[in-house]
Amino acid sequence: MPLTIRRATAADVPSAAKICFEAFHAINKDHNFPPDIPSVEAAVGFMGILFAHPGFYCFVAEVDGKVVGSNCLDERSPISGIGPITIDVHSQNQGIGRALMQAVMDRSDQHGFPGIRLIQAAFHNRSLSLYTKLGFEAREPLSAMLGLAILKPVEGCTVRPATVADIDACARVCIQVHGHHRTGELSDAIAQHHAMVVERQGRITGYTTELGFFGHTVAESNLDLQAILAATPEFEEPGFLLPTRNTELLRWCLENGLRIRQPMTLMTKGLYNKPNGSYLPSVTF
Repeated sequence: MPLTIRRATAADVPSAAKICFEAFHAINKDHNFPPDIPSVEAAVGFMGILFAHPGFYCFVAEVDGKVVGSNCLDERSPISGIGPITIDVHSQNQGIGRALMQAVMDRSDQHGFPGIRLIQAAFHNRSLSLYTKLGFEAREPLSAMLGLAILKPVEGCTVRPATVADIDACARVCIQVHGHHRTGELSDAIAQHHAMVVERQGRITGYTTELGFFGHTVAESNLDLQAILAATPEFEEPGFLLPTRNTELLRWCLENGLRIRQPMTLMTKGLYNKPNGSYLPSVTF
């Protein structure tokens, strides 16, 4: 059957969300990991947001008029991010994933993004092979972390909700760490009352849009990250992403009752600056 790739619409959400839930559930179950998405209803919720958000450009794949997969491009920052990409469990290994990946990569190139990134489940050999063949490079091993709230003060640091007035200071921290800002994502998080900043010695030294798969965190030091983590009231499934090579922070998390849930990998294509500071990526980067 001929394959069609087109822009996603609100009418595609139920089909795409069901595929998303079933695909993640199947691959995680096959490798003895808990599902990243707890239910079809949860998938409907977040995919409905992505398909409607002006900062995302989402595609669906159709075969004979039936949706068989989807992929999204996060365009809110100077670097674009991919995901989630999911294919119907009965239609996999037929080139649909490659076509959806090519669609978002072409979109990113056409709109002048100098780099594009994604997070890959480290146990998923097929996706690692596909992304590598498409030109992506593995940059950072990640550990998804989960556990009970730590809720203890970190000396010298104050954590509070972020406001619109903090955006410029947060952007400076992000540029220092990554070489680019992520103010589009931060603005969304502030509007949703998810974002927090950490202050040390009278100035902002880090921020988080949300401690979870869909949020990112940047800070000048591990101490600032520890303060944000220690002040977070709850770590929701499936957890937050921590660069595994940051042994100091990983050890601190383990000593404070958090556990490693699953391994993942940050992959990039195009412009990439080695981070100059501490950070926690989102599920897109």
